[in-house]
Amino acid sequence: MSIAEYVRILGRGPGRSRSLTYAEAHEAMARVLRGEAAPESVGAMLMLMRMKGETPDEIAGFTAALRDTLTSVPTPDLDWPSYAAGRTRGLPWFLLSARLVAQAGYKVLLHGWNGLGESGHYVREGMPYAGISVCASPEHAEEVLASEGIAYLPLENFSPELLHFLQLRQVFGLRSCLNTVARMLNPGGANASVQGVFHPPYRELQADASHLLGLGALSVIKGGGGEFECNPSKDIQVFGLRDGNPFENIVAPSYEETRRLNDGDLDLSRLTEMWRGRLNDPFCEEIVVSTAALALETLRKIDALTIARDLWVARNDI
Repeated sequence: MSIAEYVRILGRGPGRSRSLTYAEAHEAMARVLRGEAAPESVGAMLMLMRMKGETPDEIAGFTAALRDTLTSVPTPDLDWPSYAAGRTRGLPWFLLSARLVAQAGYKVLLHGWNGLGESGHYVREGMPYAGISVCASPEHAEEVLASEGIAYLPLENFSPELLHFLQLRQVFGLRSCLNTVARMLNPGGANASVQGVFHPPYRELQADASHLLGLGALSVIKGGGGEFECNPSKDIQVFGLRDGNPFENIVAPSYEETRRLNDGDLDLSRLTEMWRGRLNDPFCEEIVVSTAALALETLRKIDALTIARDLWVARNDI
């Protein structure tokens, strides 16, 4: 077996090539994961897809095939992927947002891999400063979710195969569709997910692929550094799903002063200081609250912004 037939479909040339169907994409990725594809053909398939642009069927097919290989991961209420490279982002304030959602009584599973160098490592390194445990295995994540309501599971600890493919970016010098697939993975099978993108067109792509995969609730935004993080001084266009149906909305700004999310200060201790009330920065506080509010709205909470503000005020009393 090989994936040559799928490379031919993608690369026949103008007027003859086409995108893969869901079934073709699923089978192609399944063969790759079984070790039946030559490395050269894997690279050819991924780069041909990049050149033409991925389709929802391809992303959904690849995602479903990868899910078939996963070890058992605990099922949370909210899936929160974190896979942005982080080249342009500042501190990961969204980690405090995720913790706030957990304090509302929801189990939140963050998972990810953020690349090498630059500021990508700040997301994972920021977990302890945000009070979030980094888990060594799915079993560990299950224990932490039960006791703390929130956990971070690194990609290498539940899908080393996908991590290998993401690291091909160092070989290609380019991202591949598997960067999108990682955000779609939802390893615990949650009914609700929040996702960030760096390039706006991917919002619709991920929403449409999630619809094909039967997800119930989803919010996808162009967020800070490609993560699910709101800039409270700007309109946020939301694509996704509600009750399994396509959904679009615009969230109005909740903060008057215009500021960049990246203020140049990468001192991770600011996350701890903000949570404990020892750092006074209304803009960064509003990043946390507005991001948590959109996550809560995805979970179908009414008047989510008010709830998020109340949770923030009471965060150290819970």
